[in-house]
This record gives sequence, C-alpha cells and structure tokens, in this order.
Amino acid sequence: MRSLGVLRARRRPLPPPAAAPGDVLAETGSVSVRLGDRQVLTDVDVRVRAGEVLALVGPNGAGKSTLLSVLAADLPPAAGSVRIHGRDAAEWSAPELALRRAVLPQSATLSFPFTVADVVRMGRAPWTGARPEEDEAAVAEAMAATEVTAFAGRPFSALSGGERARAALARVLAQHAPLLMLDEPTAALDLRHQELVLRLCRERARAGDAVVVVLHDLGLAAAYAHRVAVLGSGRVEAEGPPEDVFTESLLTRVYDQPVEVLPHPRGGTPLVLPVRQR
Repeated sequence: MRSLGVLRARRRPLPPPAAAPGDVLAETGSVSVRLGDRQVLTDVDVRVRAGEVLALVGPNGAGKSTLLSVLAADLPPAAGSVRIHGRDAAEWSAPELALRRAVLPQSATLSFPFTVADVVRMGRAPWTGARPEEDEAAVAEAMAATEVTAFAGRPFSALSGGERARAALARVLAQHAPLLMLDEPTAALDLRHQELVLRLCRERARAGDAVVVVLHDLGLAAAYAHRVAVLGSGRVEAEGPPEDVFTESLLTRVYDQPVEVLPHPRGGTPLVLPVRQR
C-alpha cells in the first residue's frame, strides 16, 4: 500500500514555478477560429503577462469570449498556435492545466443543490491531497474577498445573478492558479461589486499573477487594465495601454458609434462617452 501511495504522489502534476514580472503565461500566434460557417477570429496575436491585467474589449460578436476560450485551451484553433506557460497548450494534461490557469465562464449553473461553500471548494480540486492544510484557508480567503461569506451555507441555485457571479469568482480565486481568465465577470454586478472585482484583478496582478478579462465597460477597462486589446470583426484592431489605444477615431469605427474620449479630471484616465443627440 505504501508503494501505491508513492506511485500516486509521483503521478500528481507539479504546480508551475513562480513567474517573474513580464513573463508571458499565455499567448496566441496567428490564431484563427471558424465556428460553423462563420469566421470568428482571424490571425490574432495576443500575450498575457505576469503582473498585468489584459482587458479584451470590443462590440458584440467581435470574438472576445472565443479568444478567451482559445487562450484557456478550451477551444482548439483552426489555425495558429496557443502556448500556456511557454509550452504548446495541447501538450498539457487537464490536471496540469488546472494548476496553471483558472477560468470563469460567462454564466455558472449547477444541477445539484451545492452550497456556496461547496462551490468555492471545487476550486481546490486541482490540489486534492497535495496541500490539505491550505484548502480551507484558501476557501475562506476567496469568499471573504468576494463578499460571499455571509451566505456560504445557502444553496448556490438560490442566489441572485450577482451573488452567483461573485461565488463563481471565489471558486476561481480559491484555485490559486497564476493565470486567471475571466469572461465578463462584472456583467451581473452592481456598481460596488464591479469595482470590487476589478480591484481583485489588480491585486492578483500585483501579487505576480496574469489576468485576462473580457469587459464591455470601457471605463472599467481604462481604469483597471494595464493593457487592452480592442477586437473588431474577429481581429485585434489595437493593443496597448488604455491611454494610447482608446482614441475617438478607433472606438468610433470599431463600435460603429460616435464617441468622445476625455481625460478624467483626477488622474487623466480615459473616459469614453457616446455622442448623443439631444
């Protein structure tokens, strides 16, 4: 029995070494994706670096969620390459990937009456048996950070949309992967919790993780992302710091909506406002 235990321990995948600031933890090279008869992504190149928050923005149907799925190795591209932690994404096993990247989909549904605490504990599955002394601490810390501790014992299915979104984010945080991939994490949230989620993204980046987040709110992207990639019709139209990328001409063209971009009176962060006829 002892030898069997040793064999299982040897088979358990090892977590990745700590990344240095600026290390590329996920990247695509000339990626193209076709779903059915629709070309969703064409020749897309992006890099997700440790210590940074990368926001994917763009209009509906631009390919943001598809690109996130490709970066997470959940969707194989029709052409091009995807690398995670410096290695071809297809070469990682599922357990190895789970120690390297955590993914928050747009919506989370469960068919069984799991409590909020149960759902958050699911984030510790990649570490099963490896660090049991850290599991409960990680769960408690993630629930506190997302402000779901008060209803830890409630069924996940009984939560409001915003509460579910925060509980699902807590699961991702509890996973302790160095690469976070979040698909519209603020969509169901009120103003306070939108700010909370993006602050958590910055905190994780400050701690050395890499965060890529799909956002519709350009104001949140400008305020919290180190870099933004603006997608339009399946291509990256521009990529860089928000203050460089968010120009009136680019956003007006990509969104097919006249906008004006003004510097915030405190700090100069770009404010993107639609031009409205009165």
